[in-house]
Amino acid sequence: MSVRRLLSFSDALVLLGGDPPAVAALDRALGGALNAATGGIGDGVLRIADARGRIVGLGRDAVRNLGRRLGRSEGRSERTELLQAAHTVIVVVAWFQALGESDLPFGVDDLELTRSEQLALAGAPDPPGGAAFAQSLAAVDAPHPAPHRPFEDVTAEMRLWYGGLSERFLGFVEGLRVWGDLTDFDRTSARRVLATELPRRAVQQYEGLYAQLAQQAPEFGFWVAQVEHQATRDRVRLALVGVEELLSEVARAMRPPTDVAAALALAHEAALTRPVLDASTAPDGISVPALQDMYLDPDFRVRAVAGTDAPSSEAWWEEMPVRRDLTGYLAGALTSPAGVGSPLLVLGQPGAGKSVLTRVLAARLPSAGFLPVRVPLRDVRAEDDLQEQLEQAVRAATGERVSWPELVRSAGGVVPVLLLDGFDELLQTTGVHHSDFLVRVARFQQREAEQGRPVRALVTSRTAVADRTRYPEGVVALRLEPFRPAQIRRWLELWNEANASSLAARGLQPLAWDAIARHESLAAQPLLLLMMALYDATDNGLRRDRREGRDGHEEDVPLDEAELYEALLTSFARREVDKTGFGATPEDGLAERVEQELQRLSLIAFAQLNRRRQWVSAVELDEDLTALLGRRSTGTFGFRAPLGAAEVALGRFFFVQRAQSVRDGRVLSTYEFLHATFGEYLVVRLALHVLTGLLTDRPALSLGTSRVNDDLAYALLSYAPLSSRQILRFGESMVRRLPEGERERLGQLLVRVFQQHATRTDHPHPAYRPAESRTSARHGVYGANLVLVVLLLLSEGITADRLFPGSSDPGDAWHRHALLWRSSFDEQQWADFALSVSVHRSRAEGGRRLEIRLRTGELSPPPPLEVLTKALDVAVGDEAGGEAEEGLVDVVASFPSDP
Repeated sequence: MSVRRLLSFSDALVLLGGDPPAVAALDRALGGALNAATGGIGDGVLRIADARGRIVGLGRDAVRNLGRRLGRSEGRSERTELLQAAHTVIVVVAWFQALGESDLPFGVDDLELTRSEQLALAGAPDPPGGAAFAQSLAAVDAPHPAPHRPFEDVTAEMRLWYGGLSERFLGFVEGLRVWGDLTDFDRTSARRVLATELPRRAVQQYEGLYAQLAQQAPEFGFWVAQVEHQATRDRVRLALVGVEELLSEVARAMRPPTDVAAALALAHEAALTRPVLDASTAPDGISVPALQDMYLDPDFRVRAVAGTDAPSSEAWWEEMPVRRDLTGYLAGALTSPAGVGSPLLVLGQPGAGKSVLTRVLAARLPSAGFLPVRVPLRDVRAEDDLQEQLEQAVRAATGERVSWPELVRSAGGVVPVLLLDGFDELLQTTGVHHSDFLVRVARFQQREAEQGRPVRALVTSRTAVADRTRYPEGVVALRLEPFRPAQIRRWLELWNEANASSLAARGLQPLAWDAIARHESLAAQPLLLLMMALYDATDNGLRRDRREGRDGHEEDVPLDEAELYEALLTSFARREVDKTGFGATPEDGLAERVEQELQRLSLIAFAQLNRRRQWVSAVELDEDLTALLGRRSTGTFGFRAPLGAAEVALGRFFFVQRAQSVRDGRVLSTYEFLHATFGEYLVVRLALHVLTGLLTDRPALSLGTSRVNDDLAYALLSYAPLSSRQILRFGESMVRRLPEGERERLGQLLVRVFQQHATRTDHPHPAYRPAESRTSARHGVYGANLVLVVLLLLSEGITADRLFPGSSDPGDAWHRHALLWRSSFDEQQWADFALSVSVHRSRAEGGRRLEIRLRTGELSPPPPLEVLTKALDVAVGDEAGGEAEEGLVDVVASFPSDP
């Protein structure tokens, strides 16, 4: 759905101030092909020599006078139209200049097509050459530069376009008498020149003329993506100030906004002086810097979306280079003619800074000659159309009611830019109801362009849900990249400068790179970096080491990843409990409250894991918490109004993102951790807590028939396996902190639970149904999870005869259980499980011996699917492999490990 209007060459000349009689004369030289634009009537005779001279002369004049014409333009929209016209002119002029320089076996003066010749060509099976050639000038559909495309790609396409124009020109020449007078050699030579040399020369002429335009209008520079040059620069820029620098000079000549539009601009500009985050989140005495002092321009990748493209896929982005020129790109996107036809889609992970980007951009755009209209989609009614949502956002920002057309009229000569923040929140909270949102935005842009009110639009969304929408024609996707080390270092400098006196007064050290570098994957997300800085500002917690025994003595070692997560989550949970009025309770009571908060957060993590997605709705959370914990008072924590169980569980943890939309007057919410690893850590934490609790929750009689009450464990651990690499890494770290004797006792107990589970017939906590799952699948998943935890606890592994003590053939029992697990998992889950467990086969007295261990270390990227599938077939312990063959993942283990 593109609103791009194809200009004829004469249209472009008239827009640029070309002399109407001269343009009419050009039309006559082209046989009246342009008379729709000029109002003239041609005689049907193409006079190429005359047309070439006029095109080159008029085109050069237009290029020279572009600066003066731009100076008289009244607004951004008219300026963009003039720039498009100038580009159309140089496209045509370049080809005709190249034609004059080409070594053809005939003279341009000899090329005329009489009316009788043109009528004869009209009856030919192919399109008439002269008419087709002239039509190319009547609607110039040449490639246009765009800020997301390297200029080399544009010129490569331009060469193809010139090749097509030359081919149509050849069709015209072949119908003339002069062609019949040529020898075969000359005809071959002419075809070669027109097919190869003329397009190449035309591109060279185009590049030269384009450089001339760039000297008169900076936008032509913005439209050229200098990817290689920018990617080598390590410069870190602040708060999108470059957008103002690049566009403000042009904006000074424009009529400024008035009335409500002026008030809206002021409201957005004020955001720069506000803190990056609510200051109440910070420890006492810590300063949270303002947006203008702390926001760093992120790196990004950018790519046009077409057909069945999948912007949610990492593989789709891999071939695109990382760019560091965000302000230059945005300046190009905001001034490109294509931008009025479809929105720019900004993607990123939770915590990557999408919303903050829209706040900073909204503050910078007024000085750059635009009117930003920022719409937090979570705060407007989801069922309303886009125009009504815009009007709601304007009222929220200014306190004034105004219709959309009135707002645009008060904008003066500036162009509105819609900043629609949180499209993913609409998708998550309302399902498929808004999968066509981008299409509706493009339709709105088309309508506004037709009404003479062109608008530009930018929409933000999480990357993960980008496959759940329909894409209109012309959409470009931009993905925000994690911070690189240079950006993290610069961020730390700004943070430490803002808090130097406060840290020194409390005897604390500034947050240094070496404390962050250990956890660079977390620090690469801006919001998580801020979370780590707030944690460290309390007591330099990121510098805290732990004591670990090695070779008979203890030494200080840095906190590992699991210990950091425990420290971070505990610190913020304690702070939230303090805010609810329980800070004066005894330490034991406070610790209990903190643990309750972490356990509730862990149930939220399970709600996501067991639904096999990274978010969960508030309704689903309430159902889960009620099913597992029973109905509880929701006023316990002193909130101003009764809250649902989900909201109580989340409190105000800013590392949990709440997506929201308003529909039919109701607030619909979903929740997601800012980094998926928070959820994975909390899953392992609660799983081990529940299973360890089985040691103390033993029946009074320890007779062989007594059952261990594992009801809660079964409810939580029977929907999804714990076999992802990150979950197992967390698990390995956490079990190391258990006393060795406790690990052994818990491992033995879980083997017993695994055995009794085979005869389970009940479904405890029946109201807990996070997903539809067969009973056999739940049994398989739970059994596999018990085995994984046993292997975590028993570092030396376990043998099949210990795992199946009552079986006459433990190897066969293992084989049958592996088949059950495979039938219970999807392909990715089975692959994760098989890559995590290793089975070694040997012969022992009395028959086969199977030793089962958890794999340690990390595999390189997974092997090809067909190889992996064969390996996984052996993984179930298939006898066909022979007794010397090693099962489960030893087949896969032949793939190299990371050094």
